[in-house]
Amino acid sequence: MSQAQTGSMAGLKPQEVAFWLGKAVEWGQTESPDTQRDTCLHLGPLRAFLQLLLTDIHMRSSTTETMRTIPFVGQFLGRLCWNPYVTADAESRSLLLQSLWSLYSEEPHNAVERKANQWIRNVLCQLATEEEDSATHMLVKHMGLPPKEYNVKVLRKMVWLLVEEVGKSCSSWADPNQRCSCDSVLAASVACVPLVTCPETAPLIGALLQRPVTCDKAALSQDFLDAVSSAYSRKCVSLEAQAVVSLWCHNLASLEGAVMSLLDSVLSNPASIPHNLENTITHSLLPKACSQHGSIFLIVNDIFRSMLVQVEGNQTLLSLIHTFTICFLRELAALQPQECVSLKAFFPHTPQSLLVPLLTHPSEMAQEAWPEHLAWITASLQRLTEEEEEGNRGQCGVFEAWFLLVQCADWLEVANQLLVSARPQDCGPLLWLLTFYHHPTNKGHHRTQQLVAAREVWDHLRSLFLLSAPPLPADRLQSLAELMSAVPQQPSLDSLLVVSLLGNFAVFSHNPLSGAREIVRMVVQRSGLVREAVCVLDMVELRLNRERASSSLTDRVTLRTRALRGTLTHMAQHDTHTHGTT
Repeated sequence: MSQAQTGSMAGLKPQEVAFWLGKAVEWGQTESPDTQRDTCLHLGPLRAFLQLLLTDIHMRSSTTETMRTIPFVGQFLGRLCWNPYVTADAESRSLLLQSLWSLYSEEPHNAVERKANQWIRNVLCQLATEEEDSATHMLVKHMGLPPKEYNVKVLRKMVWLLVEEVGKSCSSWADPNQRCSCDSVLAASVACVPLVTCPETAPLIGALLQRPVTCDKAALSQDFLDAVSSAYSRKCVSLEAQAVVSLWCHNLASLEGAVMSLLDSVLSNPASIPHNLENTITHSLLPKACSQHGSIFLIVNDIFRSMLVQVEGNQTLLSLIHTFTICFLRELAALQPQECVSLKAFFPHTPQSLLVPLLTHPSEMAQEAWPEHLAWITASLQRLTEEEEEGNRGQCGVFEAWFLLVQCADWLEVANQLLVSARPQDCGPLLWLLTFYHHPTNKGHHRTQQLVAAREVWDHLRSLFLLSAPPLPADRLQSLAELMSAVPQQPSLDSLLVVSLLGNFAVFSHNPLSGAREIVRMVVQRSGLVREAVCVLDMVELRLNRERASSSLTDRVTLRTRALRGTLTHMAQHDTHTHGTT
């Protein structure tokens, strides 16, 4: 073989090159027993030659240079990759694969490199999915191994080798003139594209997604990211939690798709009880991802903001955002101290004076401190709204404060609970907080009118649950039902504000259970808000369970909520039966 044919090869002797190229041609021309025996006898020396060849390839700065200096490399590797007796040897197969990965160009600069990339993809697919009528079939048949089992084992072996290769640290800093080991990352991700739905490739997918991006050559193929994202969204691939989080870090579209999928599943099933909602959110892995990556949390929050504007006043969406924040804070608390970042990084647009007070969970302080804490929060929000109305603060500040209140709605539930036992002179700030939560865009006299209406509701409930003796005053029952009506007089008071107060009075007041059930039954029956009332009861019970409230209070609340829920469920079933027979 002439120097022109073999090129300039440091470490490779022309005689050796000619010998092994001749052997590769000879072995591919016939499948006789003599050829098989000869192949097996030469596997040891072949491995040594392949190692020298791989070292030589690594010394080249590009595939173009490799093809120019070692022109036989493509033909030689191709013939060996199509030889089942060579690829059946684990070490030879590993060296062949490493050589192919080293020849793959991350960014092909000419036709030679583009053609080489396409050829390498074809060879890798062929190695993973051998046709049954090939020489491989003859070999595995002789071994008594089913072809499907052989292919699966071959694929697992390839995956293991690729995972090992991908796990190598970046070598670009060691010798800039040599190929960086990160080149294999892109090649492996390309090779993985047609196989993403194979369960056997899950370890490789995880290794690729979680590999640190140490240099610009460690980028993953966009086709790979799109294929994995599509397969995961269709539940066609099973990934470990950390691999899913890494996928969202690499692929914004995948993250957005996951958030929209969560929104769709929750909003399309508004009857889902709060406990199920928490399980759904946790299972989505989004809170875990948000706790580990502030950028993901900011993107998720932006989507939530956009949805709030589109479907203003949707209680299911408000509950979703609140419950999501609870799950997020729980994941954040579980991180190691060195992994945590400042809360300000997660809430950069929120008025900082409100951040810690609202993010502090009610269970983290004594109940005796609740009224004063809520009074401070209310006063801070009132100042923000006044500054906005006076033109001293943009509307964005008020919206961000309200959005944080939505995320930390436990304090709204505490306000509802405290209003049950509040004195008339102390209820003003608590009612203002509730009206601001349910009517954040109201200003001036509209907010004043809402507060008057909320005070009227509180007066009715206080009279019914704390002051009245049987029989119940029909005028107050009728007034409550009208305030909860779907089409109340203007300016309207959110019916959910009334339902929340009603549910809390029924649960926390010391009115006999029979009397509370009767009040709830009569008011809710007239308003038709059965499902909303059940949701309020569920939220009260779930909050107390989260806070690990005193056993006596929890037992009493559980008894009353279950009894009240039973009454409402019976009403709903009766209404369904009545409508079905008319």
